[in-house]
Amino acid sequence: MTAKSADVLLVGAGAMSTTLGMLLKQLDPTTNIIMVERLDHVAHESTDGWNNAGTGHAAYCELNYTPEQADGSVNTAKAFTINSAFEVSLQFWSYLVEQNAMPSPEQFINPTPHCSFVWGEKNVNFLRTRYESLSKTECFKDMEYSEDHEVIRQWMPLVMQNRDPNQPVAATRVRYGSDVDFGSVARNMVKHLEQQDGYELLLEHNVQDLKKDRDGRWNVTLKDKNGSNVTINAGFVFLGAGGGALPLLQKADVPEGKGYGGFPVSGMWLVCKDSEIAEQHMAKVYGTAPIGAPPMSVPHLDTRVINGKKALLFGPFAGFTTKFLKKGSMFDLPSSIKTDNLKSMLSVGMSNMDLTRYLISEVRQSHSARCDALRNFFPDAKDDDWELAMAGQRVQIIKKDPKTGSGKLEFGTEAITTADGSLAALLGASPGASTAVNTMINIVEKCFAERMETPEWQAKMKEMVPSYGESLTDNDELLSTVRQRTLRVLKLDRETEADEA
Repeated sequence: MTAKSADVLLVGAGAMSTTLGMLLKQLDPTTNIIMVERLDHVAHESTDGWNNAGTGHAAYCELNYTPEQADGSVNTAKAFTINSAFEVSLQFWSYLVEQNAMPSPEQFINPTPHCSFVWGEKNVNFLRTRYESLSKTECFKDMEYSEDHEVIRQWMPLVMQNRDPNQPVAATRVRYGSDVDFGSVARNMVKHLEQQDGYELLLEHNVQDLKKDRDGRWNVTLKDKNGSNVTINAGFVFLGAGGGALPLLQKADVPEGKGYGGFPVSGMWLVCKDSEIAEQHMAKVYGTAPIGAPPMSVPHLDTRVINGKKALLFGPFAGFTTKFLKKGSMFDLPSSIKTDNLKSMLSVGMSNMDLTRYLISEVRQSHSARCDALRNFFPDAKDDDWELAMAGQRVQIIKKDPKTGSGKLEFGTEAITTADGSLAALLGASPGASTAVNTMINIVEKCFAERMETPEWQAKMKEMVPSYGESLTDNDELLSTVRQRTLRVLKLDRETEADEA
């Protein structure tokens, strides 16, 4: 058996672990880090461009982040939280680009307008109210709104092509929205980390067990591709393994992980096979989710740049499987049921039968039926121009509701940290990778609290994220300054670049 030692063990080589690794290495270059990945490549599960259900979530266009209230008003709280968190990611990436720790921005982030599009009077009224609520703030002041068919046609030609001229429609647009290839982000971060002393990447190593020593450190047993065991003794362990984080948290057997369960949801995309059609669309156009659909299934006609190549996708279509990872096991769900989460799992199962039926019906849809959904966004779409591709897995959080005592299903992300700060795990899905930097900073604050309070770490964090310690939603001048910098460094605002030229 091979034995290794590290200050930090990162399990999973996706967006979360690589971001945490970069933060810690910037804060203290002497930190000894080992990263473990079960696959033979970095970022090939949920972080991969083809598996990630959404990119560059900034709450500009995602209507599920601004639910309509009973009185017709719009709840904007989540939109501001996500928008501010994404601004933190943009600041950190800008710093890394300026430090030559990340490549030229177009290799991982590209300007792609973020648009919302709805039809029917009720939905038009909702989008108008949403726009009026958001656009009067600094965060969303650049949002544009129109109900004019011709204006919207300029924003999204395919969507308006041969659409009924009498149909009530509305759209919003933020021109400097972005498309982020998180697979490229993660792989470039690993490339930089591998050039640093005190970093080791172990591919094709699967975590078998986690045991905590009396001295507070963790002994983590791995099995490599040849079946040999490797033991890593680490002072801090981060479980950033996507859907695989829950089973690992259960193996760690910490009090903070008790009671958690997971509900897996799979995804599928319609991918345009005709490059001429794909070239006519340059936006992320989000609509409203079907009744009964999980938030991750909000339909969108989505321009992506994946591994340097432009693609046009529509979906995602949800589905149900018992796997927690795309390359996982059908036994993932049943083996995750434990005595401490059984009640929550059963109650969620009983109270979410409509969701289960919806997911099953999505799986059973014909290609023509999926293309019918696409034609709501692209009226001239032809079945033969599109093919189905499997996306990644998402494991939604199930936990005990302290108010009712029964289980509840949540569709966000949640970071779990132990009281002594020796272990952290990230569970859940959307907005996921888009808010990775903000989420990982929160973990650093909790798990490296004493060091985070030192002047050196405070100053370094402020250098990496200039808004650190301040609220972007409460400080309009700070947000304006931060945004101008990130749009310039990451080359996201063509109009600003044209003005400067």
